[in-house]
Amino acid sequence: MPSFDFLIIGSGTAGLSTALGLSQFGRVAIVSKDRASDSASDWAQGGVAAVMDEDHDSIALHIEDTLGAGMGLCHPDAVRHIIGQGPAAARRLIDWGVPFDRRADGNWHLTREGGHRARRVLHCADTTGHAIESTLLQQVRAHPAIQIAEAHFASDLWLRGDRCAGAWVLAPEDDRPQLWTARAVILASGGAGQLYRHTSNPLVATGDGIALAYRAGAEIANLEFIQFHPTTLYQPGSAPFLLSEALRGEGALLRLPDGSAFLERYDPRAELAPRDIVARAIDAEMKRHRIEYVTLDISHQPGAQVQRHFPAIFAHCRAHGYDLTREPVPVVPAAHYTCGGVVVDVAGRSSIDGLYAAGEVSASGLHGANRLASNSLLECVVGAASIVADLGGRSRLPEKPLPPPAPTSTRSSNAHSETAIRTLRQALQTTMWRAAGIIRNDADLRAASANWEEMATRIGDAVQGPRYYQELRNLRLCAALLTRSALLREESRGCHFNSDHPQRRDDFAADSIHQRDRPDPFLRPIPGAI
Repeated sequence: MPSFDFLIIGSGTAGLSTALGLSQFGRVAIVSKDRASDSASDWAQGGVAAVMDEDHDSIALHIEDTLGAGMGLCHPDAVRHIIGQGPAAARRLIDWGVPFDRRADGNWHLTREGGHRARRVLHCADTTGHAIESTLLQQVRAHPAIQIAEAHFASDLWLRGDRCAGAWVLAPEDDRPQLWTARAVILASGGAGQLYRHTSNPLVATGDGIALAYRAGAEIANLEFIQFHPTTLYQPGSAPFLLSEALRGEGALLRLPDGSAFLERYDPRAELAPRDIVARAIDAEMKRHRIEYVTLDISHQPGAQVQRHFPAIFAHCRAHGYDLTREPVPVVPAAHYTCGGVVVDVAGRSSIDGLYAAGEVSASGLHGANRLASNSLLECVVGAASIVADLGGRSRLPEKPLPPPAPTSTRSSNAHSETAIRTLRQALQTTMWRAAGIIRNDADLRAASANWEEMATRIGDAVQGPRYYQELRNLRLCAALLTRSALLREESRGCHFNSDHPQRRDDFAADSIHQRDRPDPFLRPIPGAI
C-alpha cells in the first residue's frame, strides 16, 4: 500500500504549484490520469490576471471587476483574499521561471480581456498556460520529494472515520484499484468540460474530482454555471481550437458572415462584454440567421503585431487555411469553464476533514455566476499557496493512516465494451449540449435529468473498472448534479440562462448546494454578501 504525506489528484497548475509548496513538509505523490502535461492549464492561452501596474490599476478595481462578472454570487471574502494575493502569486510564478512577456522598456506587457477595466493580464504570447505548465513540471520532475504517477486514475476517495485519508488508484492495464494513503488529499483535477459535445477542454476534463468529492460526502456548489467560450475555430470533424478572448481585447470584432458587427445591440461594451453575454449573442444570431458560425476579424490591426502577440493562434489558423492578418475566421461557442465545484474556504479546505481542493475543481467563491477572464490561473496559484500555508502552519500534521482492512466489495458495473461506453458518452454529451447548453428550458432539463437516472441503472457504480468506464461514471454523476441545480435555479444569472425564467431574481442570490446525504439540492445564502 503506497503511503505519502500528501496525495494530489491532478497535474495542472494548481496541482503542480501545491506539490512544489508541500514538498518542504514531506513526500508528495501526484496522480495524473494521462501524461502529466495533459491538462486544461496547458491549453490556457490568455494569461494570469494580477495587478502589476499600480499607476493604471488597483486591487480595488480588480475586485470590482470580479464581483461585477460574478453577478451577485461571488463570496466577498474569497474575492478579496485571492485578488489581494494576485501580485504575490504572479511574482511566485516569475521566481519559478515563467517567462512572461515584457515591453521594450522592460516593464510587463499586460493585455486586457472582456470584463476588465484595466490592462492586468500577464501572458507569454498566446501560450501562457503551456509556459506555466512546462516550467512547473520541469521543477516537479526534478524534485526528490515529489513522485508523479502518470496514466493512473483515482476512482474513489478513502475515508477513515470522518477524515479523508487516501484514494483508490487504478494503475495502467489494471481494473482493480490499489489504496494510496496520505495525511491529506488535494483535488486539483480540473473541470467538467467533456460533459458537452462542443468544448475547448482536453479529453481529460471529465469532472473526476467533483464526482470523487460528492461520493465521499463533500459539498458541491453551483454546477449549473458553465462558462461557454464565445470563440472556438469552426472546423467540423476536428477538435475545437480556442481563439483567445485576448484577440477581442486587442481589437478583434465579431461579425456575421455578411461582415456586419452585432455585439453593440446586446451590450454597450460590445467585444469587451463578459463571455456569457457574448456567447448568448452569438447563439442568438446563429439561430436568427440559421447559420453555423459567425466570424472573428482582426485583419484591420497591423499584421506583424497580430503575429507577434498571437503566434500559436496565427499558426493554427494558417494550418487550417485561414490568415488572421488578412481575413475573418469562422467561430462558434464551446463549453469552456466549470465555475462551480467542490466547496472550499479561503484555506482550500473542503467540508471533509483532510480533503482540500484548488483550481477549477473547486468552488472557492471567486467566480460566482460567471468567471472573469484570466482569474482562473490566478486562482490555481493562490489556492495552492493557501493550502500549503494551512498544512504547513499546523503544529503537527495528521498521523499517517493505519493500513485498512481488506477492501469491501462495491456495486459492480454491468459489463460494457469500450465501444458501448464511448457511444453512451457521446450520447451524454449531445444531450447536455441540447438540454443544458448556452440557453436552457425546464422541459429539456427535466428530460435530461430522468435520462441520467436511467443511465445510472445501466452502467452501475463501481470503484473497479477501466478508465473509460470510470470517466463515464463521473460524467453521468456530474450531469445529474448540474441538471438538478439548473432546475432548482428558476432564474437567469451569469452563465445560467433559462428561457422559461429569463429574469434575475433576488431570492436566488445564493449558492446551490449538493451533498450526498441530502436528497435534493438546496440554496444557501452567500457568506458576507454585500
